[in-house]
Amino acid sequence: FALDIRVQSEVTSIQPQQKTVTILNRERGAYQESYDVLLLSPGAKPLRPDIPGIENERIFTLRNIPDTDRIKEFVDRSASKRAVIIGGGFIGIEMAESLRERGLEVALSEAAPHILAPFDDDMSVLVETELRENGISLYLNDGVSSFENEQEEITVKLQSGVALSCDLVILAIGVTPDTGFLKESGLQLGTRGHILVNEQMQTNLPDIYAVGDAIEVKDFVSGQATALPLAGPANKQGRIAADNIAGIASRYKGTQGTSILKTFSLSAAATGSNERLLKRLDQPYHSILLHPNSHASYYPDALPLTLKLLFNDTGRILGAQAIGPVGIDKHIDVLATAIRLNGTIYDLAELELAYAPPFSSAKA
Repeated sequence: FALDIRVQSEVTSIQPQQKTVTILNRERGAYQESYDVLLLSPGAKPLRPDIPGIENERIFTLRNIPDTDRIKEFVDRSASKRAVIIGGGFIGIEMAESLRERGLEVALSEAAPHILAPFDDDMSVLVETELRENGISLYLNDGVSSFENEQEEITVKLQSGVALSCDLVILAIGVTPDTGFLKESGLQLGTRGHILVNEQMQTNLPDIYAVGDAIEVKDFVSGQATALPLAGPANKQGRIAADNIAGIASRYKGTQGTSILKTFSLSAAATGSNERLLKRLDQPYHSILLHPNSHASYYPDALPLTLKLLFNDTGRILGAQAIGPVGIDKHIDVLATAIRLNGTIYDLAELELAYAPPFSSAKA
């Protein structure tokens, strides 16, 4: 593709007036490079709060492939037997599953009352049950107060007073935009450090665009400013920015937070707003909880699913969540499409979806 890829290189600052960037290369030192158009995609980095004892070689964060390699190398080299995960978000749950499947004893600490913030409490408890049934110990509503380094292990002290001894810790309590190098650039940043862009992914400075986890976006359902570090929206934003740079008019119309997670035998997916967000925005809504089968009940191996739908007085769909062993991606994708098209619960009744007994139900 005739791309000039420069690894081991970090942009440390940008000079919009001169249309240059300063690059620090590990071998050749610092130098400047000019640009006609600049596309910023620095992403987000894991949070490392100022917790006593956090600077410990047994405490890992996960952002990229090298981080994954370091964790795997440590587990292999030290013959680790116990791990503690801090944070019950997507990364924390996926790491808990992976380490458990490697044979480690795993405990997970979450400061909130329940795991998985995109899901409502009545849905996230299903995933919590799945984790417990697979041997993962959960400490909910119980954050970390300190880490203590022992000779061959680390002790995680929780706010409740519980002490968890382990061989390694995975810190997965969230991310923050990696935009520190832009603070003196003149770029407009949000209150939490995210780059502000318009629908064309343009910043406030000429010929500078930004995409991905480092930007602030509009919530498609509520219209409020938000930040959702998800791969799907970042991919779409990159293509829209490229279109506009190439002279093709293209707009990003907002993020609705469609996401999916595998947890042992279950999949959990969500799209749009959840109840907590709607209550915080003081938006009236109705909710319905359904328990359909994955396909026609008389056909072998039908499995129960749990679906939750949120909608307003006009029937407009505001959000949906789904958890179950199979077909969750299909169900949430249909509902995510309906939300994107400003559909209502009445539109759902009119949909004509693929049906045969092995795949769905006639009234799904």
